[in-house]
Amino acid sequence: MKKQYNVLVFPGGTEIGLEIQKSLSQCKDIQLYSTGLEVSNHAPFIFARHFVIPSIYDPLWVDSLNQIVTNHDINYIFPAYDDIIIALAQNTERIKAKIVSSPLNTCLITRSKTKTYHLLTGTVPVPRIYDNLDSIEQYPVFIKPDEGQGSQYAHLVNSRIRLLELLEEDRNFLIMENLDGDEYTVDCFSDREAGLLFCGGRKRIRTKSGISMNSQLVHNAIFLEYANAISKKLKFHGAWFFQVKKDQHGTFKLLEIAPRIAGTMAIHRVQGINFAILSIYEQERVPVEILLNTVDVEIDRALINRYRHNVTYSVVYVDLDDTLILNGVVNVNLVRFLYQCINKGIRIVLLSKHTSNIDLTLRKYRLTGIFDEVIHLAQTDIKSDSICERDAILIDDSFSERKAVKERLEILTFDSSMLEMLLDERV
Repeated sequence: MKKQYNVLVFPGGTEIGLEIQKSLSQCKDIQLYSTGLEVSNHAPFIFARHFVIPSIYDPLWVDSLNQIVTNHDINYIFPAYDDIIIALAQNTERIKAKIVSSPLNTCLITRSKTKTYHLLTGTVPVPRIYDNLDSIEQYPVFIKPDEGQGSQYAHLVNSRIRLLELLEEDRNFLIMENLDGDEYTVDCFSDREAGLLFCGGRKRIRTKSGISMNSQLVHNAIFLEYANAISKKLKFHGAWFFQVKKDQHGTFKLLEIAPRIAGTMAIHRVQGINFAILSIYEQERVPVEILLNTVDVEIDRALINRYRHNVTYSVVYVDLDDTLILNGVVNVNLVRFLYQCINKGIRIVLLSKHTSNIDLTLRKYRLTGIFDEVIHLAQTDIKSDSICERDAILIDDSFSERKAVKERLEILTFDSSMLEMLLDERV
C-alpha cells in the first residue's frame, strides 16, 4: 500500500460504520472521514472529519459526494448501509473515488431476497415461499420485505386475518415458512482471484432491531460448504456474510446474503480478521494472508455514552489517592484521559497530599513521566492555593476538595465517574 489512504465511511452513523471505524482507526495507512444525512447519529462523536450530504434520492447527492471526495482527496468510499451499497455501485462511473464493494450484479441480487433465493435454489437450502394465502398449510408464517434490513417490518403471523391486515400495508412482503430454530451469521472474506479465504460462523444469541448484541463462535463444516456453494454463484470482492436459520428438522436454511461489513464481525476482528482493511487490500490487489488466533470468544454489545460539550482547559490538575490509584490499582480510564491530554498538548499536574514517598509510589505503579509537574502537599495545605490558571480543571475523588476549589476559583471540577464526558473517541 502507499503511504496513506483517505477513506470515507458512508454513512458513518450506523452500527456498520462504527465497526468500520473501529477496524480502521488504528491502521497507520488510513485516515478516516465520514458522511451522511443531517440527522442525529453517532458519526460526529467518533469521526473528527464528518460531513453532511443529501439523501441518495436527491438528484444532487452524487455531486455533493464528489465535492467531499475532491476537497479531501478521498481514495475509497466504504458503504455502511444496504441501500448505500446499491446507490454507490450503480454510480461507480460518476463517483470520483473507488468503492469498497463487490460487483454491481452481486449487490443487486443480494439486495433482493427473491432474487437471492431464486439464484440459489438447489445450491443451498432456502425457505419455502408461499405464492398466495391459499397455499399456506399451517400458521405461524413469517413475513418480511423483499428488500429490507434490521428486521424492519418483519412479523411472525399467527392467523390469516392478521396476515391480510399486514399485507394491506403493501410493503412487497414475502410470505415464508417460519423457521423456529437457532440463527447464525457466517462472516466471509473473498479475493476475486483466490476465492474464499475465510469463513467463520457465529450464533446470534441475543438480537435487537436485527442487530446481534450477543454472539458466540460456532464451528460447523456446513458453513464452509454453504460459503463455497454461494461463492460459485456470486462474485465477492472483500468482506461479505450470510445468515442461516434452522428449520424444525434441523436443516440450515439461507435467510440472506450481504456484500458488506457486519457490525458483529468484531468477534472475528479481535481474532485477527480485520475485514475492513482486508477489503481495501483486496481492492488494491495486494496479496493477503489470513492470520487467525484460534481462541473461543463471546461478544456482547450494549449502548455506550458519548458527549458533546463546551468544556475547554489548558491544564489538568489530578489527585493521586483514590483517584488515579483506586483500591490499590491504577484507574485505567483516568490514565486514558491523561494520555488524551498528552496527545493534545495539555499540561498535566499531579496535586496530592499523599502520605508516603510520592516518587516511589509513582514508580511502583509505573506512572512516572506522565506529569509535567508534581506538587506534593502537606495535609494542612489548601489545594486551591496551588492552582493559578483560570482555564484549569481539577480531577479529585474528594467532594470537599472539589467544592472548595470550585467555590474559590470558579473552575470546573470532576470525580472519576464524570470523566467519560471528557473522553474523545474521534479519530
